[in-house]
Amino acid sequence: MIPLRDDNPTVLWPIVTVTFTIANTAVFFYELSLEPKLLDALIYQLGLVPVSLLQAHIPGTGGYFTALTSMFLHGGWMHIIGNMLYLWIFGNNVEDSMGHLRFIVFYLLTGLAAAAAHLAFNPASAVPTIGASGAVSGVLGAYLVLFPHARVKTLIFLIGPFFRIVYLPAWVLLIFWIGLQLLSQAASPMDPAAGGVAYAAHIGGFVAGFVLIPLFRKYRRRTHFKYY
Repeated sequence: MIPLRDDNPTVLWPIVTVTFTIANTAVFFYELSLEPKLLDALIYQLGLVPVSLLQAHIPGTGGYFTALTSMFLHGGWMHIIGNMLYLWIFGNNVEDSMGHLRFIVFYLLTGLAAAAAHLAFNPASAVPTIGASGAVSGVLGAYLVLFPHARVKTLIFLIGPFFRIVYLPAWVLLIFWIGLQLLSQAASPMDPAAGGVAYAAHIGGFVAGFVLIPLFRKYRRRTHFKYY
């Protein structure tokens, strides 16, 4: 299931969501401009390498600041498009619920929680972890608390090339998403040299967003919601 948009208007213009989207996209295009060796060096320097932080430092890797810098690097077109699509659809409403400055803190904090979860589950991994997925997962966890019944226009793939576009309650889409992360984490290999998707980071970010949103949200009267 791929979300396309939600029917959930905002009061505030989502300047932070737009800024994060532009920043991530700009960094990605910078990555594309680099030669392969320089790109590899950048990813090892600014990506999150668990074994280097928790056990023995690996030359060419960065320090704990990589928990932040890794959020702005991406590994390919599908990676950046997927993360920015989810951020664009769900980030504006979460930002609207708490205001611009609080959203900056919330986004970065859930990203750090995602990084901590990845370190906890993969302490011996020497594979650099990059992407905004952890912070975006925090946004999804917050959205589930705030707007569980908001309508989300969703692309559902059926068999082969066949698909349907339907409106789903946000809770259906987001519970399906986090359930998929949990199943994938349970099935993922324990080999520290294995690459792939950092499912633990997704789960950690989602849980952090779900838990932290009551501390960040502002109660603002709003109208004209389209709910199921």
